[in-house]
Amino acid sequence: MTDTPAPPRTSPLHDRHEALGASFTDFGGWNMPVRYTSDLAEHRAVREAAGLFDISHMAEFRVDGPRAAAFLDYVLAGRLSTMKVGKAKYSLVLAESGGIVDDVIVYRTGDDSFLVISNAGNRDAVAAAFATAQATWLPASDASTGSATDAPDTATEVPEPVEGTGTLTVADVTDSYALIALQGPEARGILSSTPGVEITGTPLDELGYYAWTAGAFDDAPLFVARTGYTGEDGYELMIPTAQAGALWDAALAAGADRGLVPCGLAARDTLRLEAGMPLYGHELSRETVPAQAGLGRVVAVDKETFVGKAGLSSGPADAPVLVGLVSDGRRAGRAGYAVLHGDDTVGEITSGALSPTLGHPVAMAFVAPAASAIGTELTIDVRGTRIPATVTALPFYRRNA
Repeated sequence: MTDTPAPPRTSPLHDRHEALGASFTDFGGWNMPVRYTSDLAEHRAVREAAGLFDISHMAEFRVDGPRAAAFLDYVLAGRLSTMKVGKAKYSLVLAESGGIVDDVIVYRTGDDSFLVISNAGNRDAVAAAFATAQATWLPASDASTGSATDAPDTATEVPEPVEGTGTLTVADVTDSYALIALQGPEARGILSSTPGVEITGTPLDELGYYAWTAGAFDDAPLFVARTGYTGEDGYELMIPTAQAGALWDAALAAGADRGLVPCGLAARDTLRLEAGMPLYGHELSRETVPAQAGLGRVVAVDKETFVGKAGLSSGPADAPVLVGLVSDGRRAGRAGYAVLHGDDTVGEITSGALSPTLGHPVAMAFVAPAASAIGTELTIDVRGTRIPATVTALPFYRRNA
């Protein structure tokens, strides 16, 4: 007898997506919109004006207490203790082997409080990594793992420590909040003019990249981060689930005359590919160490100890490395397609598409180090046809400053 798989979860905005005519797909255990009209139109809207994405499938964890910064230095690959309040940092959760459990963004919300956002499909894996690290790094009396019941009442308030938990509290607050991404060159103007939105912290025109500010929407707390996954400027907005629909509606209305459109996961994927941003399950996995994926800079190797440090030096010297590939024509290499150098298979595509912005195929691939130099001529086996491709630097696309 086999267990029946649980049905995919739905976003707090699901009814809005249905009303807008979205098509859906199962992504990380969530039923999420893949497109509303066309992938190309949604992609171009983000590059030229703005797009609105529901990213409520992402997972959120609060880490609080006097030892929160030191704990994150231990459980994550980067050094979080030096980050200033109001800033954000990209980091990695590693396995003891040095492989990547997930990539995350960490926001410092106070001297002793942090918000960690992870990928939907890795929510349980990240929670388990935090729990294991707590058990090995702290005495049991000093650590607590919580749930949404331990969450703060506002998006910027530090949770009250659970009685008797001592110096560290980790709380999964995913179910308490929705996340909405507003991305594109018109994003700031749209957010500034969205009815009901008030910025109570750093003004938007002073907010740096990878930073956050406090706000409110119709008296609900609003966490505004200048981050994204599209290669464009923009914001990711965290709000209590009860107010998510009203914020979505207000933002769409405010952007109606600025070219704003709702966008699905298909456009998000081609946008992040053009920007050279890795996707877990494609460029990142437990079988991949950070240096292979071009993320060695994320690891603070000078830290005395952290989860995965010992494993980072145990991989083979000839392990494949991530590269960018560009081709002519219209036929794109897709995930799983072989990459060849002469008659030898030297790697495999992890993500690929015909770039809507650049007008030619682009791909990311893991290839043998000997075939990874920029300018190396390779071929991609596209359903039996060899398509010439050239190794190029990432990203493929970079927005104007």
